Amino acid sequence: MENKNWALPASIIVAGLIIAGTVYYTNTNTKKPSDNLAATGDVTSGQKLDGPKEVTSSDHILGNPNADLTFILFTDLECPFCKTFNATANQMMDEYGKAGKMRFVLRHFPLDSLHQKSRKEAEATECAADLGGNDKFWTYVNRLFEVTTSNDTLDPTQLPKIAEYVGLDVNKFNDCLSSGKFAAKVQTDYEDAVASGARGTPYSVILTKNGDKYPVSGALPYAQLKVIIDQILNGTYTTGK
Repeated sequence: MENKNWALPASIIVAGLIIAGTVYYTNTNTKKPSDNLAATGDVTSGQKLDGPKEVTSSDHILGNPNADLTFILFTDLECPFCKTFNATANQMMDEYGKAGKMRFVLRHFPLDSLHQKSRKEAEATECAADLGGNDKFWTYVNRLFEVTTSNDTLDPTQLPKIAEYVGLDVNKFNDCLSSGKFAAKVQTDYEDAVASGARGTPYSVILTKNGDKYPVSGALPYAQLKVIIDQILNGTYTTGK
């Protein structure tokens, strides 16, 4: 009789634990943008993307505009993996950009919940482009990655110092940055990243001229990235279309 009396309460407790565990799993596995992607990254398979948006004259482009491949990188300027991958991307362009096989496009994906300074830093790079052209944009980006130790450690007073370092008019730069002139452009890039499947940084999409899209998550080592690029170029790569 005692066993029967305890059976119902025990079953209720077990059911409650199962429900609680399900809720916890769901909450902890909700995909939110983050910069904690594995440093080795991966190429996503079978993912249908609404982005990235078409490359236009408003983009920042390195390399041959008529190259067979377009490498679009969504980056957060305070993400430590992005800092590492910036060097990888430069190495990639030394090989494939100079050979005319690839053009490189950088777009912003500031992870506001992790890096409160990143969005304004993104605006700073846009001010550099506005005042000094495409070359100054890339020089500013590279210098910022050199100076910051990531994770919101860059003092905002460094932004005009970087502008001076790359040869910009500091007063005009400060006016541009304080005006918020490029806040909307940074937000447009952010929304394009989400539409392109980005859930963390760095996040890239390799595009071919025939419309194939190869999303790449994380900071792949150059050797691994090179294998993927070579296979896409010679038509033997099939994962991730």
